[in-house]
Amino acid sequence: MPLKPLIAITATIEELRNKQQITIPSAYSKAVEDAGGIPVILPILSGKENITSIAGSFDGFVFSGGDDIRPSYYGEELLPHLIDTELSPDERTDFEVALLKEVMLLKKPVFGICLGMQLINVALGGSLIQDIPTQVTNPLNHRQPHSIEIKEGSLLYRILGIIPPPQVGMKGEGQDNTKNSLPFKGRVRVGMGFFPTNPAKISIISHHHQSVKLLGKDILISAVSNDGVIEAIELPEYPFLLGVQWHPERELESYYTNRLFKSFVEAC
Repeated sequence: MPLKPLIAITATIEELRNKQQITIPSAYSKAVEDAGGIPVILPILSGKENITSIAGSFDGFVFSGGDDIRPSYYGEELLPHLIDTELSPDERTDFEVALLKEVMLLKKPVFGICLGMQLINVALGGSLIQDIPTQVTNPLNHRQPHSIEIKEGSLLYRILGIIPPPQVGMKGEGQDNTKNSLPFKGRVRVGMGFFPTNPAKISIISHHHQSVKLLGKDILISAVSNDGVIEAIELPEYPFLLGVQWHPERELESYYTNRLFKSFVEAC
């Protein structure tokens, strides 16, 4: 029996009972396990040798959600009305930026979720909208469910853009729908024989007030919401690098969550 891929998941630091704890919602590991991977929660380490060793030891990497990245990482001052205590610890940001760069040198699959997507963009030279309610015209409430539009031809579109109800009109799962397969190791049959509809819209659960502003090097937009906020990004020349601004792990029974994590794990 082939070994299941080992998937590293980043975590954050919190004060619990007057002690620092490494914490992460259990839904992340459950989503990875359900998709066929073995989840491993990463501590926050320093030192290039340690980070290089971690990058080489796992098959794929989930960069998880959390508090805001300090704006100094993308050359800005914190907006006066924002609260300094709602920022991610610098040691987490330093660790994840360094880890991402080492992982990318090895071309290993990367999946960023919420803060993880923002981290990818900042690490590649991009910037963030610090506060959607005050910096975006006629913004949606991004702390509530809303719909997004997936860009045709993107990796995300190829994973989710062909979404028939699984129990209706399904063609045989054994059909080799080659032209709709994903171009990476462990090809995923998307849509099971159905052709895409355009535009592809789905409803998502999100909880954030920041988003991508200027794109990092070579990053493309995969999805947007009706107010123009970027909801997903990808790196087209990379084997598998995808960031989503919402929280698919909070809907473990969702078809979309299953497709996202399954595609990621199969790429590993």
